[in-house]
Amino acid sequence: MIHVQEIGKAFGKKQVLKGVNLTVNKGSIYGLLGSNGAGKTTLLKVLSGIFKQDKGSISIDQAPVFEHVLTKQRLIFIPDQPYFFSHYTVKQMAEFYAEIYPEWNQQRFLHLQQILNLDINAKVHQFSKGMQRQVSFWLALSTMPDYLILDEPFDGLDAVVRKKIKNLIINDVAERAMTVIVSSHNLREVEDICDHIGILHHGQFILEKDLDDLKSDIHKIQVAFKHDIPEPLFDAFTVLHREERGSVHLIIVKGNQDQVDQVIEQANPLVYDRLPLTLEEIFVYEMEGVGYAIENILV
Repeated sequence: MIHVQEIGKAFGKKQVLKGVNLTVNKGSIYGLLGSNGAGKTTLLKVLSGIFKQDKGSISIDQAPVFEHVLTKQRLIFIPDQPYFFSHYTVKQMAEFYAEIYPEWNQQRFLHLQQILNLDINAKVHQFSKGMQRQVSFWLALSTMPDYLILDEPFDGLDAVVRKKIKNLIINDVAERAMTVIVSSHNLREVEDICDHIGILHHGQFILEKDLDDLKSDIHKIQVAFKHDIPEPLFDAFTVLHREERGSVHLIIVKGNQDQVDQVIEQANPLVYDRLPLTLEEIFVYEMEGVGYAIENILV
């Protein structure tokens, strides 16, 4: 389990993380979302022990992370720009990882070579961006990590390779209870694999919930009435977004689904439909609710 309590981190006078609290259960896949500059990468680097927090505490299975070798041997962080030693081949990088990570699995490394079909003797710096990303996953998953922390992990991967990588991650979560934290701007990718979501904004969480619970608590509805919409209709709920399309009102509302249905049906609408709501839409409307500059970019 990853447990974060009231951590803060500043660079100079800029406070990037402000009293962040976070719990990630073992064997789960946690999606970290947020606006540009929200502090996502900083949080991931603090969780990985690359940065040290200025205040608060971080523990993984009740052990510290920063400058704690035993914890870091069980954890892999893949940054948005993977780093490799200059002019090293894949084989040489693998030999280095095998020395650093005691759980290195050579059999799995060779098995993943068959799946990814990359030349083990090629120099990594000569690969394309997408192929270097594959190498980072190849090496990381061969260490058999208990914790995998990913920053924009699927950037540069084609659709076939993305599916292979996601399947490998999901299998490790299912078979070994590996714990994953993934930050990505591709919310459809996050929605595919994550079971828990947190939205970070200006260094603080504005929302953190199980994905299924999140979707059951936010509703996209379209409704039309014979006359104007009764103004107090949604006073009992939080309205995240509202727009008119002729006589039809499109509304994003937070609240209990049965209560929303009851309130609207009592007003005798001519039209009332609940529409599917994607994670991308939830993110946009939540961000709009905290004043982020968004203007009807999703409908």
